[in-house]
Amino acid sequence: MRNLGFTMALAATLSALALADGPGRAMATKAQDVKWSGAGMPGVSTAVVEGDMAKGPSHFFLKYDSGLVTPVHHHTPDHYATTISGNLVLIADGKEQRLGPGSFFAFTGKAAHAARCEGSDACVMFIDARGAWDVVPEKK
Repeated sequence: MRNLGFTMALAATLSALALADGPGRAMATKAQDVKWSGAGMPGVSTAVVEGDMAKGPSHFFLKYDSGLVTPVHHHTPDHYATTISGNLVLIADGKEQRLGPGSFFAFTGKAAHAARCEGSDACVMFIDARGAWDVVPEKK
């Protein structure tokens, strides 16, 4: 956990450079400057470091409290993610994938999935969303 701040800052910096407008632009967000806010679902928080989640492409941290289990859902934008901390379990296509720190995953084409955060630590992911972020529950 002591490297979490460094890892978060590095991921934010590298991804923000990908969204940079024009040559020569650089930006950085120190871990202590990351501002978390509720995401409208108990046990879920976000911290935007680049862009506007509600309007278009963005880079942000997504945090699930320990023990959180999401319902099956999808997101409209394609998105690419790296697990920063915790024991994240993703369920997609009938398979469970355990994705510890440093693991990468992607969901494109509105792929349905669910997730849970196992163990005593929160699960933190860094998300590269290619459009306005949403959470769309799957019909049963």
